[in-house]
Amino acid sequence: MPGVPTVPDVPEVPEAPDVSGPPELPEGPGAPGGAPGGRRPAGPRPSWDTYFLQLARQAATRSTCLRRQVGAVLVRDRRILATGYNGAPRGIAHCLDTGCLRDQMQIPSGERVELCRAIHAEQNAIVQAAVHGVAIEGATLYTTLQPCVLCAKMLINCGVREIHYGEGYPDELSRDMFEEAGVVVVKEDLP
Repeated sequence: MPGVPTVPDVPEVPEAPDVSGPPELPEGPGAPGGAPGGRRPAGPRPSWDTYFLQLARQAATRSTCLRRQVGAVLVRDRRILATGYNGAPRGIAHCLDTGCLRDQMQIPSGERVELCRAIHAEQNAIVQAAVHGVAIEGATLYTTLQPCVLCAKMLINCGVREIHYGEGYPDELSRDMFEEAGVVVVKEDLP
């Protein structure tokens, strides 16, 4: 047809590979749940409780306490709300630098918990949630150590409904208060 421009021939472009679905998983040693070198470690995935306890253990690595490293994670609906570890308050010298006040005063574990430079991991998790405006009512606490009575009272008043801990602590009043308040407390094996 006269007056109608013609379209030049366009070279053929090779078809792009389909990347819309999940990536191909390797077979053999790299298969999911398979041997080393795969996308996941060998063995089954950890349960949610184990996973959050592992995160609490990781938080504990930030502790500056000379006696015991404790970590805590507050979770609701499988979402992390806040974490904490035991150590001196913001702007205060750490026990790593000053020495342990409780050791200096020869205070046994589980007694006179108020005589310490550090804030407990559970308290730090609560404070972090408050500072960042995160509601923790109805949350579950995962912690490497059973909460003391001071932490128990705070957790009860914050509305924490369930606690999973790894290591016991010599505080019967804490356990009694959780029971009376209807807080579910579960001793777990630390992963």
